[in-house]
Amino acid sequence: MFEFYPLLAVGAVLGVLSVIFIAAYLTIRKQKEAIGFDRNMKDSEIARRLLVYAKPYWKNFLFVLCVMLFSVAYDIISPILLGEIIEVIKADSSAAADAVSKLFGLVVLYGSILIVSLICTYVQAIVLQRTGQKIISRIREDLFDHIQQLSHNQHNEIPVGKLVTRVTNDTAAISMMFTNLIVNLIKNCFIIIGVLIAMICLNYMLTLMVLCFVPFIVLFTVVFRKFSRKAYRRVKDGTTDINTFLSENLSGMKIIQIFNREEWKKDEFERKNQALGKSKQGEMFVFSIFRPLVYMLYISSILCLLYLAGRGYIRDVTFLGQTVTSGIAVTFYSYINKFFNPIQNLAEQFNWLQSAFASAEKIFTIFDMEPEVTDVPDAVELDSIEGNIEFRDVWFAYNPDEWILKGVSFTVKAGDTVAFVGATGSGKTTILSLLCRNYDIQKGQILVDGRDIRTIKISCLRRHFGQMLQDVFLFSGTIRSNILLGLEGVDDDTVMEACRYVNADHFIDKLSGGLDEVVRDRGNNFSAGQRQLLSFARTIVHKPTVMILDEATANIDTETELLIQDSLEKMMNIGTMLMVAHRLSTIQHADKIIVLSHGKIIEEGNHAELLEKRGRYYDLYRMQFEKERLSKSNA
Repeated sequence: MFEFYPLLAVGAVLGVLSVIFIAAYLTIRKQKEAIGFDRNMKDSEIARRLLVYAKPYWKNFLFVLCVMLFSVAYDIISPILLGEIIEVIKADSSAAADAVSKLFGLVVLYGSILIVSLICTYVQAIVLQRTGQKIISRIREDLFDHIQQLSHNQHNEIPVGKLVTRVTNDTAAISMMFTNLIVNLIKNCFIIIGVLIAMICLNYMLTLMVLCFVPFIVLFTVVFRKFSRKAYRRVKDGTTDINTFLSENLSGMKIIQIFNREEWKKDEFERKNQALGKSKQGEMFVFSIFRPLVYMLYISSILCLLYLAGRGYIRDVTFLGQTVTSGIAVTFYSYINKFFNPIQNLAEQFNWLQSAFASAEKIFTIFDMEPEVTDVPDAVELDSIEGNIEFRDVWFAYNPDEWILKGVSFTVKAGDTVAFVGATGSGKTTILSLLCRNYDIQKGQILVDGRDIRTIKISCLRRHFGQMLQDVFLFSGTIRSNILLGLEGVDDDTVMEACRYVNADHFIDKLSGGLDEVVRDRGNNFSAGQRQLLSFARTIVHKPTVMILDEATANIDTETELLIQDSLEKMMNIGTMLMVAHRLSTIQHADKIIVLSHGKIIEEGNHAELLEKRGRYYDLYRMQFEKERLSKSNA
């Protein structure tokens, strides 16, 4: 009986480890229920949604699976050939000539199978890489397209860095799954099944010994799955925090430097960086425990095999009624290696799978965000609009019960210029945003040519509106690309004509590159006035019917302001214009001026009529006139 003590000792060690892992598993389940860290989306749901993207390429995957069978055949057949080679080498010297011939044949067969396996592995890798990149490209495109459909309010709620992480880092993590993981998981499963069948056919009793280790593998894998999921989520969250921090602070670096807060921001970044580092260490710690445990099971099975085979050879006894020869021992040694290698690979691939699923869950969280502003099912496409606008008892709030507009009603005739004035927060800019359906109102109606704007397709509505904002955004590229924004069929003469119309040619003609002058990040190589004139040219080229202008002359030097005012007078003749301006001198020629206060209209009329009323507009005009007079006298 004592001869089996080594086997019992191995079993005892595995039993103790199993108890420890079961206790850890139960503990982490209680923590999960307490803090709710577990995924909101099931693995099956994530897999189903990911496979939707893989479905169009099912033929490619089927081809790879067929090719994969040849490489699997090598893993199953090669140990048998090694066992046969060992038996041939041990053959009686009287049959040496036949043994050499047979040995040569076995070696050639082994080499041929190896070459075929290598070729199949190469083809498999090439096809998978091409297919995987196509799938990931489609996911990125769909995600970017979905992000573009989100409303302004949703974009304000989501940090830019988080969206960047979703489109770049998270899709890259999924890429590994399609280019390598799925097929190799299937391949390893085939190898495990094939090896088990081959071992059973060769010596079923030794196979039962090997299978005794399988329950422990399953147990360790289940526990590892729980710990690795938690570790990966922390890594993903830490990466998102870093990207969000960088996106925000690199954009605001000028403010940081102006207020000399570099050290403060450095400390803040260091805390986030250290948190990510700890998450990475936790991830590596989990994997550093699991992989050696699987390797320990492999070594234990090898030791048991050698012990049983050696004992049988020395004592000339059978193991449970079956003889273990040297050839069988060598074959089983190779099979055990090929049985546990896929399991260890599965552990590493499971590592990647958790990363891919954690990333996929975050991506699908963005996909599951329903755009707040959408087309109604029967929305219409208008070829043209006249420009008649009406607000009917419009109520709007960015946050529930915090009304920005309170029952606002007014009309704008086609071709008229209407200006909105009032204190900050009175609702001027909000009115312009609602007109283009950047947000949807809670009560009332907004009509364009007598039609509710919610019945018009958003793309059509915005195509007929030209928005010129106070904070002009220019993309990296050239002046031409920023004016056209991808608009096709427009030549340089038309672009320059628009530039001359809005006086942008005054500075463009002085540039060495002209329309091809490089625009750096956010247009920081141009002044605020130059950026504003380029936004005017951009609007003119796109030929809108209604123009929306939000504080175009704010923070503009006097010389540029004169150019902008001249441009405004020209654009007033193009179509309907709605504008917000703090400098009342820029709106004196407006057909109608609407004065707002706390979300309500308190005055309405043209410049002369409002001055005659001596109301709120009169007070604003007088205060601004006195301020400008004092400024000139002090100068």
